[in-house]
Amino acid sequence: MNNSCINYLIRLVKKEAILTIAICMAVVSCFFVHPNKKYIEYIDYRTIVILFSLMVVMEAYKRIGVFSYIAEWLLAKSNNITYIVFVLVALCFFFSMLITNDVALITFVPFSFTVLNRLDNETSAKLFIPIVAMQTVAANLGSMLTPVGNPQNLYIYSVGKMEFFNFVHLMAPYSIVGFCILLISTMFVCRNQGRAEEKIDSYQVESQMEPLKLLLYSVMFLLCLCSVFRMIDYKAVGLVIFVAILLVDKSVLMKIDYSLLLTFVFFFIFVGNVGKMEWFSTKLGGFVDGSEFFLSITISQVISNVPAALLLSDFTNNLEELIVGLDVAGFGTIIASMASLISFRQVAREKDSVKWKYLFKFTVYNIVVLCAMIAVYYISKNNI
Repeated sequence: MNNSCINYLIRLVKKEAILTIAICMAVVSCFFVHPNKKYIEYIDYRTIVILFSLMVVMEAYKRIGVFSYIAEWLLAKSNNITYIVFVLVALCFFFSMLITNDVALITFVPFSFTVLNRLDNETSAKLFIPIVAMQTVAANLGSMLTPVGNPQNLYIYSVGKMEFFNFVHLMAPYSIVGFCILLISTMFVCRNQGRAEEKIDSYQVESQMEPLKLLLYSVMFLLCLCSVFRMIDYKAVGLVIFVAILLVDKSVLMKIDYSLLLTFVFFFIFVGNVGKMEWFSTKLGGFVDGSEFFLSITISQVISNVPAALLLSDFTNNLEELIVGLDVAGFGTIIASMASLISFRQVAREKDSVKWKYLFKFTVYNIVVLCAMIAVYYISKNNI
């Protein structure tokens, strides 16, 4: 193997670290449970198909400028710095509830760069790191609230057959407290900034949407929601969306995050094999029982909360404790939530010189939010 191939593999591993971990764990487990026809039964096809369908619709929305249009419309309402920062952060918080935290960050972090570039250099430099860090925290906080907010929610909601309103009621205290933290943080970051009349031109709505495609994609999104809530068979919805996007804009399929879907597949294989290893699954089940919240937080800091969801869900019946732990686990290290890695890569591409400073401040913000979420957990648990 020549040096170019080795360098390519190294770059690939760095880029897809979580997928690499999933592949390695699946391969190692194959030595204990040899590959057989049962492997295909390990995979939760419902989660994979629904997640793929949502990714297709969100990418389609993005390509016709839906999210940019809404963001520009909101920014056109005021040129006050505090308002601008709050809008950029709130966009990630609220949209992540419907379009997932990953998509929210992929869409609105680059958009915030565009807005910041229209500010004077001093203001832009001061706000660059805090805005992106708060947007990342906001996306993880908002995505907590709904079953479609992030991949681990979708998976646990699916396998646990949870009720929608029960799910929202369970996670509401965390998102509400998180939103208050974001509001206070925005006011603190923007103190003494005043108005932006001399720093940024009045924002104009420039994006134009295609009405027919908007209607079609909205119908597709409703079909996705119906499949999540088990009103329509997920296989039919997946097929309809796949055929529709092939006919309308097949290039959307080139932008899907297939590495996330493959991560799910390989972790399904790993977890399925672990379930067949009675000695291991018995010990792991005994370790997980009663420790779902803190164990999910601890494991997620190392392998991210999506793989942790797949690993732990088969070894506990207390899915409410698990889902709270997994969502809270998104705060902490940069790899605790795969969405956080998206922001870090975007910061590195935009301003490589500040990426380590961003990582430090991001970690500080996340530790503060993690402590606050743990406090909410104890208050909720003890009904204080």
